[in-house]
This record gives sequence, structure tokens and C-alpha cells, in this order.
Amino acid sequence: MDPLKLTKQMIDFNKASFDNTFTAMVLLQEQTEKMVNTFMEQATWLPGEGKKALSEWVETVKKGREDFKKAADQSFGKVEDYFAGAGKKS
Repeated sequence: MDPLKLTKQMIDFNKASFDNTFTAMVLLQEQTEKMVNTFMEQATWLPGEGKKALSEWVETVKKGREDFKKAADQSFGKVEDYFAGAGKKS
């Protein structure tokens, strides 16, 4: 089998695995966010500053998740471009 084709298949498999795992993580984080929001609605004893801190924490997690996904997608794109270019030089 052609080594470049095998490498491309490995990259595609790893990207698909990453995407599926990332999607599962997003679903878990969204469920956690719903639980935190429900907790905050029911926690009348929690001061406004505490609720604000939890809301900011949720937004920070979302932004970090989006930034991580963007970086991973860019990295996969660079690897794919590198091996696509290597196939053309042969």
C-alpha cells in the first residue's frame, strides 16, 4: 500500500476520533451547564456575585473549548496540507 495513502487514512481516522470525542465532551459540558444554571436558579442563598462568577466560569469554559477546537482543526489542516504537498512532489 502507498505510504502516503496510509498516512492520509491514519490522519482521517485520528481527526474523526477527535471530532467524535470532542462532540461527546461538548454534550457533557452542555449538560453540566444546564445543571449549574438550574442550581443557580434554585439557590436563593447564593449571592449575586457568586452567580456572576459561575456564569463567567461557564462562558470561559465555552470560549476555551471553541479556541481548542479551532486550534485542533487548524493543526489537522496543516498536517493534511503537508502530506497533500508531499504526494505532489513525488
